[in-house]
Amino acid sequence: MLIQQNISLKPFNTFGIDVEAEYFTQLNHINDLRELGELKQQKYILGGGSNILLTKPVSGLVIQNRLKGIHITKEDDNHIWLEVQAGEVWHDLVMYTVGMGLGGMENLALIPGTVGASPMQNIGAYGAEARETIESVTCWHWDEQAFMTLANAECRFGYRDSIFKHELKDKTFITSVVYKLSKQPEYKTTYGAIAQELESMSVQQPTVNAIARAVINIRSSKLPDPAIIGNAGSFFKNPTVPLAQYAALQAKYPAIPCYPVSDTMVKIPAGWLIEQCGWKGYRKNDTGVHAKQALVIVNYGSAQGNEIWELSGEVLASVLEKFGIALEREVQVW
Repeated sequence: MLIQQNISLKPFNTFGIDVEAEYFTQLNHINDLRELGELKQQKYILGGGSNILLTKPVSGLVIQNRLKGIHITKEDDNHIWLEVQAGEVWHDLVMYTVGMGLGGMENLALIPGTVGASPMQNIGAYGAEARETIESVTCWHWDEQAFMTLANAECRFGYRDSIFKHELKDKTFITSVVYKLSKQPEYKTTYGAIAQELESMSVQQPTVNAIARAVINIRSSKLPDPAIIGNAGSFFKNPTVPLAQYAALQAKYPAIPCYPVSDTMVKIPAGWLIEQCGWKGYRKNDTGVHAKQALVIVNYGSAQGNEIWELSGEVLASVLEKFGIALEREVQVW
């Protein structure tokens, strides 16, 4: 196992921020976890680098998860269980399951990052969340120097949230995830523009492949490619508010959209709120808000992490002032 010193993390984060890690290694074998656990440096876990903002040099050890492998652990008449190593690319896994005709992941196509992020972030899009397919998560506990497996309920999944962001933050290294996928998919086509895109594709009978392709088309049309413009996808979470608060906002802003969450709560698209505050297409030096999707903050070239952070703070303040809604950042900050 090679541990390098003073390595630039620019190639390893989709914002393209150029800061150095004091120590850096790539983990290819779970057998190396025990040795890494004996090191005293603070540890930072890196997957695809698509949900982090680097604001300063990283003092400690950055470990890039490169564990690979997919295999079937169980199968019955209705489902297949796949155990997937955490270093696998998420979109590749989605298309693998789509190719098998299995339902559950198709709405989550083209989300950047690795499998290990799916339980940590409870990634979601277009009416679906990772928790709906996750059966269990296996991780290495640094202090106990042992593997532990958490069932779905033990992961305490919430909106872009899990136990791995709270009690187990900085204490575990996710090694694999077991997903339960359906042989008789139930399609979700009512969220966002999926139904319209399927219609434009001349799809009359939905399939997991058609839905995945529709999602890919929609995301490609709205979201910038990190290989071209540095970004971390959606920078902010969609806020959930009580119906009464939404009704008051709707009286003032009749076009304000929402999606029901429960009988008493609705979710409002953060991108809409940000756009109404005039941020869409904004640019200052090499930082900006994307011209097609106001949820996305971008690095046009040589922006520093703290500049991006400051811009996000200005966006938060303006939405709070105009709508009385406190947005939350979705990205992890180092």
